[in-house]
Parts: sequence; structure tokens; C-alpha cells
Amino acid sequence: MDLQLTGKRALVTGSTAGIGFAIASALAREGATVIVNGRTEAAVDKAVEAIGTPGEGRAVPFAGDLSSAAVADLLISRFPTVDILINNLGIFEPKPFEAIPDEDWRRLFEVNVLSGARLSRAYLPGMREQNWGRIVFISSESAVQIPAEMIHYGMTKTAQLAISRGLAEAVAGTGITVNSVLPGPTRSRGVEDFVAALGQTDGKSFEEAEREFFIKARPTSLIKRFATPAEVASLVAYVASPLSSAITGAALRVDGGTIKSAF
Repeated sequence: MDLQLTGKRALVTGSTAGIGFAIASALAREGATVIVNGRTEAAVDKAVEAIGTPGEGRAVPFAGDLSSAAVADLLISRFPTVDILINNLGIFEPKPFEAIPDEDWRRLFEVNVLSGARLSRAYLPGMREQNWGRIVFISSESAVQIPAEMIHYGMTKTAQLAISRGLAEAVAGTGITVNSVLPGPTRSRGVEDFVAALGQTDGKSFEEAEREFFIKARPTSLIKRFATPAEVASLVAYVASPLSSAITGAALRVDGGTIKSAF
């Protein structure tokens, strides 16, 4: 399927690995010019080289921590307009509620929520001017089913849903759409490290730790495995395309059935 992305410029934050890298790769394959972002030049350059120039698409680098307002300003000065904004930058950390200090709540909010709100605010005027744009927040099934092991992370994912829906309301009647995508447990680099650490602690292999995770931590999953980043990216690429023009204000799940609701 041709997603009609040739000639579009996309920014994917946090796109040197995992879901972000898969999204950037998918958009470039569809003909978009994709701004690849990560904290270090080495990681960004490696990702840009890996994506290459598939078809008419290409990847261009921007290294910097976009949870910083100053770094975001630098990005915006270098790339004043984008057609597609994928707010993927995010961090997580399992921690008991009683052990989460104020600074951790603030840190996760700054990275996971405010970075996307800031960039959306900056790029929305250009989208309004051309009466076309796509803003996508990469949220999580944890926005709906708050994980007891990292409540502060779940809070940030729920906040993304609120911003996404509110912003979609604010651009009603235009050619701009705003949506959230809710991945379930996905085999990204951070998750691999987390599960591997659990396995090493208990003497289990990754596969054994994965099975145990879906028995104990995510028993409602219907696929009973981690999704791949590419499986998430395929939905995001469609939502970012002109073909998805009737989809806006939505929280779209690619969660393997983890959220136990039909609605």
C-alpha cells in the first residue's frame, strides 16, 4: 500500500532504537524525510546510516535531549516546520510507589509529557498554515491499566492521552489530525534489558522470563508475547499518512489485547 508520504517531513523523537527507530524506518521507506533524534551524535549517526535512503525517503540527524527546552529551541530553529510529529521520546523505571521521590515524578513528566506538548505547540502553527499535519503521541497500555510497579510512568502516559484528545478538539475542522497510539509490552531495547535483568537475577533465560512476565505482570495479554517495534510502527505509519484523514482524537491500541475492554 502506498501511504502517500513522499515529500513529507517527519520528526520522530527518541528514534535511535526500539519503537522510535522502527517508526522512523517505516516513514522513510514510505518516502518521507525523517528527522532522527537521540541524545548522542554517535547513536543518531548510527541510526541514520541504518535507515539509509530507501526509495525517495531519507533520514537526517538531530542529536540532543529534547526534554530540554533549550535543545528543543535549537531543533526548531534548524527545522522550522514539519508535516508529521511523532512524540515518541519517553523513559520508564519500575519503582515501588513509596520509593518515588518528587524529583522522579517531575523527571518523567518533563521527558514523557512536556517534551511532546512543547514540540506540538511549536509545530502546530505551520500545520495550521498549510491546513495539514499529523501529530501522534506514543502512549502505552499503561495509560489505561496503570502498572502498580511504576505508577509515575502510567501517570505520564495518561497525561499524553489528555493532551492528544484536547489538541484534536482544538484543531477540529482542519486537515490536522492528532492521535495517541497505545503499544502494549513491546520488545524494545529498554524492555529487553529489564527482562534480561530479571532473568539473570532468577537464573532464567529471556524466553523463560518473558513467559513469566505475561503470567504474572500482564496476564490479560492475548498474544502472550512482546510485540515487535515493527508491529507498532506499521500502525503509526498509517496514522501519520494522508490515508488516515478520518482518524483523529483517538487512542489507538496495538497492545496485543492487554487492555481487557472491547471499547
